[in-house]
Amino acid sequence: MVKDIHPILLLPADRPRLSRLVAFMLGSAMSLGFAPFGWSLLLPLLLLPLLYICKMVSPRDAGGHAFWFGLGMFLAGTYWIYISVHVFGDAAPWIAFLLMIGLAVIMATFLWIAGWLISRLSQGEAWQMLLVAPAAWVFVEWMRGWFLTGFPWLALGYAQIDGLFAGWAPVLGVYGVSFMVVISTTAVLVALTSTGTLRIVAVAAVALPWLSGGLLLLPDWTEPLGNPVRASIAQAGVSQDKKWDRDQLRPIMEFYRRSTLSVPESEIIVWPEVAIPALDDQVGGYINLIKSDLRNSNRSVVFGILERSFEHNPDGNIYNSVFILSDGEQQSYRKRHLVPFGEYFPVPPAVRQWMKMQNLPHSDLTAGEAVQPLLVAANGAKLAAAICYEDAYGAEQLYAFPEANLLINVSNDAWFGDSIAPHQHLEIARMRALEVGRDAIRSTNTGISAFIDADGVLLQVGKQFEQELMTADVQPRRGMTPYASLGNLPIVGLSLVILGVFWMRQRGSL
Repeated sequence: MVKDIHPILLLPADRPRLSRLVAFMLGSAMSLGFAPFGWSLLLPLLLLPLLYICKMVSPRDAGGHAFWFGLGMFLAGTYWIYISVHVFGDAAPWIAFLLMIGLAVIMATFLWIAGWLISRLSQGEAWQMLLVAPAAWVFVEWMRGWFLTGFPWLALGYAQIDGLFAGWAPVLGVYGVSFMVVISTTAVLVALTSTGTLRIVAVAAVALPWLSGGLLLLPDWTEPLGNPVRASIAQAGVSQDKKWDRDQLRPIMEFYRRSTLSVPESEIIVWPEVAIPALDDQVGGYINLIKSDLRNSNRSVVFGILERSFEHNPDGNIYNSVFILSDGEQQSYRKRHLVPFGEYFPVPPAVRQWMKMQNLPHSDLTAGEAVQPLLVAANGAKLAAAICYEDAYGAEQLYAFPEANLLINVSNDAWFGDSIAPHQHLEIARMRALEVGRDAIRSTNTGISAFIDADGVLLQVGKQFEQELMTADVQPRRGMTPYASLGNLPIVGLSLVILGVFWMRQRGSL
């Protein structure tokens, strides 16, 4: 029988080093499935060989192949970390390179766990693979989304935002979409390697996630609340290396005020993350001027700024905040999920001192409270705010529902230059809108700013690296999607139950 097997299928056993290289290349190509490329159907084809390897080799070898697959996936998909750390963070190239490699290795280690679990619990049995593979993959995606503060980038579900699988997002969230991608892909493998009834079941398992996802796109999970709201997005388009030059402060402030005054019909105007490159108490007169502009109107301005507060610390805490200004009113939201090695540095004092000597960022921002009051616009709309990559942590935002009517995301993807990162981030923002059934307003410093509807569809998209002033109607909504009600509990719980059952089953057979 072995003579009848194509040599390429024997590669993992006969030439493991070459096989790992192939796994690395397949993983590298995974980035093509995500924005800006959007070749989402490529992901199942690239996953299929890895799943085959997990079926055919030992758990140790399966884990090794999955590690190299993951290393390629994250090096190709997050190379922009080097740009943010070196080009705009002024760190030495070797530091930026080590941080980029280090993150990719950590993320690849999670995939090692997935490969090991799939091989160990399925024991090469096709029908077991059908259940174990999606459960293990989703468990690992979820775990890397919170372990050591988490890095949930490149979850498979994000790449499916424009496909039939997206119908699962309002029901089970992005991890549920990932589950359906993997179970459908695994079913292809089972159908190719099985006969009889199992093959029939596998063929059905290939099609059902797609068909049911398409049907789930049909219902409106939430309903409109009142009339559409006219909103505007202002984007100054100043690159990160110039933004904090002191001679840029006045032109930036003038641009945002002028833009706001030019759209008197807009009820909500959103500026980006840290739109004004200063501490709030350094530009108090400017903030009061904006308040004065809004007097006796039904308009609100939402913008990001660094906020200095002495309420809990006599020396002052600095927050990455969003302010909302309206007639005589000011409210704030403080970023809760800070970026490690960007907004805070979990290092001992000696390392912090070395960073200071190397002219590297070394001061910590302070995280906001886990649950904060919603921002309320002058027209009564309740806004769920997320700053920068906070919107990659969908479950952390669910406390805002069902009260929140609109999503607001302010960001600064200028740190990543002209890379794939801003496109990936926009894809994530679209998934958040779809999961909770809310329109979203996304304002960034250099792009990609956009209006997104409750189905995750882009209504209007701004250009990158240019000044932009966009206006569109957004629809406040009410109601709860199943995902907004239950979060990740159903899909993560299902995955853990599957893994637990097969683990106990295997232990009982020893």
